[in-house]
Amino acid sequence: PAPAEAGRVPGPPDGGWGWVVVFGAFVSIGFAYAFPKGLAIFFKEIQDFFGTSYSEIAWVSSIMLATTYGAGPISSILVNRYGSRPVVMFGGLLCGVGMISAAFCTSILQLYICVGFITGFGLALNLQPSVIIIGKYFLKRRPIANGLAMAGSPVMLCTLAPLNQFLFDNFGWRGSFLILGAILLNCCVAGALFRPIGPGTARVKTQVTEEAKDALKGKITEDAPMESKAEEEEGKDCFEKVNQYLDFSLFKHRGFLIYLIGNVLMFLGFFAPIVFLAPYAKHTGIDEYSAAFLLSILAIVDMVARPTTGIVANSKWVRPRIQYFFSFAIAFNGACHLLCPLASSYTGLIVYSSFFGLAFGMVCAMLFETLMDLVGAARFTSAVGLVTIAECCTILLGPPIGGILIDTFGDYKYMFIKCGAVMVLAGTFLFIMNYYNYRMLAKEEKERKKKEEDPKCVRTENEGKKNWNKDSTQDGPELEPLRQKGEGVKKEMNGT
Repeated sequence: PAPAEAGRVPGPPDGGWGWVVVFGAFVSIGFAYAFPKGLAIFFKEIQDFFGTSYSEIAWVSSIMLATTYGAGPISSILVNRYGSRPVVMFGGLLCGVGMISAAFCTSILQLYICVGFITGFGLALNLQPSVIIIGKYFLKRRPIANGLAMAGSPVMLCTLAPLNQFLFDNFGWRGSFLILGAILLNCCVAGALFRPIGPGTARVKTQVTEEAKDALKGKITEDAPMESKAEEEEGKDCFEKVNQYLDFSLFKHRGFLIYLIGNVLMFLGFFAPIVFLAPYAKHTGIDEYSAAFLLSILAIVDMVARPTTGIVANSKWVRPRIQYFFSFAIAFNGACHLLCPLASSYTGLIVYSSFFGLAFGMVCAMLFETLMDLVGAARFTSAVGLVTIAECCTILLGPPIGGILIDTFGDYKYMFIKCGAVMVLAGTFLFIMNYYNYRMLAKEEKERKKKEEDPKCVRTENEGKKNWNKDSTQDGPELEPLRQKGEGVKKEMNGT
């Protein structure tokens, strides 16, 4: 047998090389979240070039975001199989290839494929592994580490918004896509920083556990018919293969289902306001650079909000009830969108962008921390994959629905009102259902302690175990060969 220490996976170091991993995740997550929003700078010109409508051009960002989230299970499977480092490096390569190919597109459909699917899939291979590996390196400081890593999105957005405008003015949208493709290759460098933690010991543990299971299975089914044994092993292997990568038992987890429903509803209005913020400013008569600067203001506030939210969420007052804080952030985000139509001047749009950046940063900083708080680090990889595949539908539909409202009414305010109402509803739902979940958890914990302290319950359980042992060892005709064999072994041991 293997030594006792061989199967132990080392605990999270909560520092050391983990901060280098946070920097790599900062770059990788930054590109994954900020890049689809930064492309909005080119939408007006691409729309005029191909002669498309607002809703048609909005599908570029929608397909990219939906692919980024929809490919979550594939990303989780690849991470479980190969680790975070090679997956992120391959994703960075796909991002570069997709954007460079988009520079040669001659139709909007080709942009859907190159920018939407290829680049979006590459961003998916950057997002999930970066979030997952932080949970392996941090435990006590995990909210802070997540807040710092998620701050990559506003930093990248703050950089990309004016950079994209500068590239467009000097090289056009085709030349800009070539340069952006080269910039995205830096995700490969970020992925190279993701040093694996404890993979060898984890493999030893898995191997020893599987050998023990096989040995136990062989002993139990030694005298069983060969056909039934083969069927049982085949069914068990299939079930184990499925659950090895995606734990579908999470759909029986009450907290996970509440989080999933609330987030699916939230994402219907989460990304559309950012996609249409710059076009809305241009529609009101503001010049291109000033419109791009609104995204920079949003990103600067977001940049400060994410790590600050991580520090607040890590405090002893907030962390035990972090789900309430997350619900408030979503509702606050929706309230900002509802008030946006009142901002008709450039000063009003600056105020809106500032509050929007604060609310957006609060939501993003806790987006994955609250999920890990509900399901634990062991099931987090599967949970991320299952959540993202469910969210991709509303992410895909959000911006196009906003574009349809703009095309129908000729005004942007209805799009902002729709997004605000949906997010306020999602925040209210999460607050109420999390209150119910906390009450149920407290009630279940109280019943469990009461059951442990009651001597009658303990005596009843002990009697039940004795009766079960008695029934299970009762001789029957089918157990006679085993009983005779056991008696023979006893006689040999006694020397008779």
